[in-house]
Amino acid sequence: MTDTPSRRAGHWQWLLLLPFVALLWVPFYNDVEPSIGGFPFFYWYQFLWVPLTSLIIYVVYRRVKA
Repeated sequence: MTDTPSRRAGHWQWLLLLPFVALLWVPFYNDVEPSIGGFPFFYWYQFLWVPLTSLIIYVVYRRVKA
């Protein structure tokens, strides 16, 4: 049986849940410390996920497309 694109895509698409869950669980990052450059943890944690999410989307796209 050959590996169809839909089967190959299924495993990689689970990575897309990572940013969703990481940002949905607000009590985990609802804190002031540690602060970086004057930004409380609450803000820089969310800002950190912007490039990370873009990277995850790119990786999933490349793996599914391949």
